[in-house]
Amino acid sequence: MSLFKKTLASFGIGSAKVDSILQQEVLYPGQAVNVTVHVYGGSTVQEIDNIEMKLYCRYIKEIPANQGRDDRNSNHMRRIPTSYTLAHWSLPYSFTIGPGETRDFEVELNVPWNTPVTIGDSKVWLDTGLNIALSKDPSDTDILTVRPEPLLDGIFAALEECGLRIRQVECEAVDGFDLPFVQEFEFVPTTGPFHGRWRELEMVSYRGDEQLQMWFEVDRHRKGARGMMASLLGRGKLKRHLTIPVDTPAKQAGKLVVEYLDNSS
Repeated sequence: MSLFKKTLASFGIGSAKVDSILQQEVLYPGQAVNVTVHVYGGSTVQEIDNIEMKLYCRYIKEIPANQGRDDRNSNHMRRIPTSYTLAHWSLPYSFTIGPGETRDFEVELNVPWNTPVTIGDSKVWLDTGLNIALSKDPSDTDILTVRPEPLLDGIFAALEECGLRIRQVECEAVDGFDLPFVQEFEFVPTTGPFHGRWRELEMVSYRGDEQLQMWFEVDRHRKGARGMMASLLGRGKLKRHLTIPVDTPAKQAGKLVVEYLDNSS
């Protein structure tokens, strides 16, 4: 093997490549996903220390507009996308792969609870990388589709039956919470019992081992400031808080949420 090829491989040129194939088109928080990892040999023999996989999501964080700038006006804020690692798996596969060789690995990964649902501006992706000594580590990125787990899906179905439609979904930064962000769902009443009573409904949920916690903010008059719900949640100022045991049937959970909102508004 020529020194030139080894040098190129150390810069990632002609190096091994990795490709992850998810066996399910749709993922659900709390459930497992099967992944086939294909590793393709490059132009030289390479030692692979291990395979690393990370599940990421994107959330929006507000920072002062003058942070890192010369602008002295600190009253203005700017919104920046920030990545968060939801899960990190280090697979103990140490092996040697030769030129043109292919190695396949079957792995099963558990999708964490509170992985954001990928609707609206919410994004979730899986990054797979090879750890290769003295070389640029190759990687593969897969954008994922995540749908609500059954309990939350039952709540969404009940709200939809009451004429509430999702208008916007976004992951917002929050302080004082288990995660650095919450996923905020914004509904508008188009028909049904809440039409004419509310202008919009904002909802945040957090799934634990034994219960699903939900927070609600009802706007009757005018649209609130963007990110206001996340801010209130971080300071413990949201008053509408409902807890539902995780063994509650999905349809019953939806009924409980509708009754709670009806009685508290």
